[in-house]
Amino acid sequence: MIVLGIDPGSQKTGWGVVEVVRRDLVARGWGVVRMPSTQPFYERLLKIHEELCKVIEHHHPDEAAAEGIFASGSVQNYQSALKLGQARGAALVALARAGLPLSEYPPAEVKKSLVGHGRAEKWQIQGMVQSVLKLDEKPAEDAADALAVAICHSFRVQLPQLRGLR
Repeated sequence: MIVLGIDPGSQKTGWGVVEVVRRDLVARGWGVVRMPSTQPFYERLLKIHEELCKVIEHHHPDEAAAEGIFASGSVQNYQSALKLGQARGAALVALARAGLPLSEYPPAEVKKSLVGHGRAEKWQIQGMVQSVLKLDEKPAEDAADALAVAICHSFRVQLPQLRGLR
């Protein structure tokens, strides 16, 4: 099973591809789609969609997993959440066009599945992703978050097979 994980964002969208190989998880690729804040927003959405379509075409995932939206109560955070929702929409359209089944996970669940609690810091996620996937170096934060989503999904779907990886 090959899983594409996505950590959507309006300026940086992380992606990571993980394959379940017997009792191991293997990273097949990861990266970050970066969009400058000066770029018109609709062009950023198009870039997210186009770049994820390329990733899907290159890696041929069987399933996809995305991090859900988290927002607190301030007006500024609602505006950020709206932009994040639109960025997620651009990403999800790429998944839908490819016919990929999608699972969504709240950020706290992704963190808990890797670190053991839902309030893990970015550096902890990076370290656990590096450890679980046996990478030589830590991926960039957004790519690590996307890989973490793919790992979380792999644990949920293939749990008996992957028991003991963490």
